[in-house]
Amino acid sequence: MPPLDPLLITYGPALARVAGHYARSPAERDDLLQDIVVAAWRALPTFRGECSPRTFLLRVAHNRAVSWSAHRRPFEPEVETAVDMHVDQQIDARGRRIALQRAVRELPEGQRQVVVLVLEDLTHAEIADVLGISENNVAVRLNRAREALRQTLGGQ
Repeated sequence: MPPLDPLLITYGPALARVAGHYARSPAERDDLLQDIVVAAWRALPTFRGECSPRTFLLRVAHNRAVSWSAHRRPFEPEVETAVDMHVDQQIDARGRRIALQRAVRELPEGQRQVVVLVLEDLTHAEIADVLGISENNVAVRLNRAREALRQTLGGQ
């Protein structure tokens, strides 16, 4: 069983990004990240080395994030004002990133999970292992997510 501290140094940023895709604010992200770290610490004795530590930790993170988000009130997109629309028309690289993050948060949970793990550079096999689904199911969810993101983001 590897110690948790070096794993958090190596994979902590990925765990924070996973938390960020489920939380609606920096404070919620921090709360969820803390829950993920505690869950990882509790799960570490069960690590048998059948997958990489990265895959193991991301599985714990996603399981915890899904459980955590089930107890939160549903995400409600912000109401756009005329000022927001004007700003959106002049969107820059940061604005596109924010728009993508919002669009990913609005995806159905299964699609969102796959997108988040693809953004962490996991292979389809690793994603299938993390989520407990087949590689074909990963590909189907990813294709559906890409199409939904295209429709949501339009030509951005």
